[in-house]
Amino acid sequence: MSVENRPGPLDMAAVFGHPRPLLGMIHLGALPGSPGYGGDLAPVIANALADARALEHGKAHGLVVENFGDAPFTPSAVGPETIAAMTRVLVELARRVKLPMGVNCLRNDARGALAIAAATGAAFIRVNVHLGVMATDQGIVEGMAHETLRYRRALGLTTRIFADILVKHATPLYERTLEEMTEELLGRGRVDALIVTGRETGSAPKVEVLRCVRAAAHGAPVLVGSGLTASNVKTLLAESNGAIVGTSIKQGGVVHAPIDPGRVRELVARAAALDTQPAPEE
Repeated sequence: MSVENRPGPLDMAAVFGHPRPLLGMIHLGALPGSPGYGGDLAPVIANALADARALEHGKAHGLVVENFGDAPFTPSAVGPETIAAMTRVLVELARRVKLPMGVNCLRNDARGALAIAAATGAAFIRVNVHLGVMATDQGIVEGMAHETLRYRRALGLTTRIFADILVKHATPLYERTLEEMTEELLGRGRVDALIVTGRETGSAPKVEVLRCVRAAAHGAPVLVGSGLTASNVKTLLAESNGAIVGTSIKQGGVVHAPIDPGRVRELVARAAALDTQPAPEE
């Protein structure tokens, strides 16, 4: 580890056991403090564990846990009750499933995600807005890269930071080219991997956007963050270094349904056709 606690370049195969990993989303049910919470955390944990096992049985390479059921989301810091509940879930998952884990505190609490990672050993966090300013349904969401990186250093972590570029359900408040945003996130933002999404949950990014970001990333990992399906997996993975998958691996392709291990297995099998090809680099 360097003096500044910054990890070296991210080796996807070393972290996930595969050079082009498929990471499954675990959408948690409503947690304590949120409007939809049912008063009992046990079923939330049980459902998360069932989803994690489905991902493991389907041969996914990792998972990402997020407080999806807590809508409407806070624009920045979540409450301590959310961090405590998510930590409890990740601890239970780590005991029973041997997949690398990531954590995302919606809408944009990177500090909270790092705290959870410190307690659970999560390999990475996802940050929806790391730099810049976005207009969202939560209001104005501002990147807090300065705070996130200093907090990671204060905790002595080498937890990886995966950051969205033009995240879904959001509109930037000032114009920057994709090349400029990519270079800033990797440079001044010091992120370890970039995530490219479509406009909303379940929608795929445009291939030309993936290509543009990948070209500007100069070898840093670029992941598909939404909309990957069995029908487009080869096209999108050919232009990226992996993907985070949610809706298409759910039963019936319904985002709120449980994960279907058969759908996971099919997606992994279709992606395997690319395994003889090197992950894209620039």
